[in-house]
Amino acid sequence: MKDDNPFQNEDIAAHYEAWYHTRGKQADLQEKALLKTLLELFPDATTILEVGCGTGHFTHWFRTLGYSPFGLDRSRNMLNEAVSGYPIRCLQGEALALPFPSQAFDILALITTLEFIPDPQQALSEALRVARQGILLGVINKHSLLGWQYRVKGGPIWGKAALYTPAKLKQMLSKVIPHEYALTLQTTLWPIFSGASKLPWGGFIGLAVKLLRKGQSKDA
Repeated sequence: MKDDNPFQNEDIAAHYEAWYHTRGKQADLQEKALLKTLLELFPDATTILEVGCGTGHFTHWFRTLGYSPFGLDRSRNMLNEAVSGYPIRCLQGEALALPFPSQAFDILALITTLEFIPDPQQALSEALRVARQGILLGVINKHSLLGWQYRVKGGPIWGKAALYTPAKLKQMLSKVIPHEYALTLQTTLWPIFSGASKLPWGGFIGLAVKLLRKGQSKDA
């Protein structure tokens, strides 16, 4: 069976990281600012598994924030770039069947990963299985100018992507979260200003799901 994952391509893997340091630099800063705000919802978290870590860009960033991160990706070429570029730990594996026991990490992160997984709801279910405290998502917003631009652009990467709206993400999560939770969603990468907003039309969706213990308040 032919592998339709664009990140298995050696040339794409070799040049992917450079985007963050060139024309994608400002987008990267805005995405990280939003994700950092969401991480503050998990004050006791120390470990993060990034599913779809690619070249290790965000896995390494989690490390600079003081977390103990681990990366997982299905593409060996992307992982080769990750370990050659950053001092991180990572493993080859599938988002749909994570090779870890339940509640193995405090946080499960999927940053621009869900778009390239054939069964996103199963990937979310697996992330919730392995997470102790919750999950962190970064997703390109289908209902945004950026999402429209990516769909028009197509190509070997975005031509393979399935984009999601905030409403669709909430719907998928509601079907797989096993118990009480608190959901926080904001968007960034707006065409007219920098920063994040609760409005659902920014180009990049940041979403945190905090799993609640029995009797725990959503504000805790």
